[in-house]
Amino acid sequence: MGALAGRGLPSRLGRDRSRLRRSVQPDGAGRRSTDWLNTSRWQKLRLRILERDGYVCRQTGVALIGAYPAPNSPVVDHIVPHRGDPALFWDEGNLQSVSKAWHDREKQSQEKRGAV
Repeated sequence: MGALAGRGLPSRLGRDRSRLRRSVQPDGAGRRSTDWLNTSRWQKLRLRILERDGYVCRQTGVALIGAYPAPNSPVVDHIVPHRGDPALFWDEGNLQSVSKAWHDREKQSQEKRGAV
């Protein structure tokens, strides 16, 4: 089997593992942005943005009436990528309603090119 059979491999993180822990603060500031998408706060904000924009894509004018994963299903997009910044993530002025098709194609292309 080998010299390490029966023994676990040592952690590659070693003693620095404690640096990876994060405190979760009541306002969500200590959470990862992927966690923010699973909160009732985000669901309420998302609905508010879709209603504000009249369920119309602000980039193409398409009616956002499809059910996920349809191309015309609604996505609430961060105009300026938040990159984990809670102020940008929760800023209503930084949010827009867009179609899934626009978001998955054009927005992702812009971000890869560093255009936003």
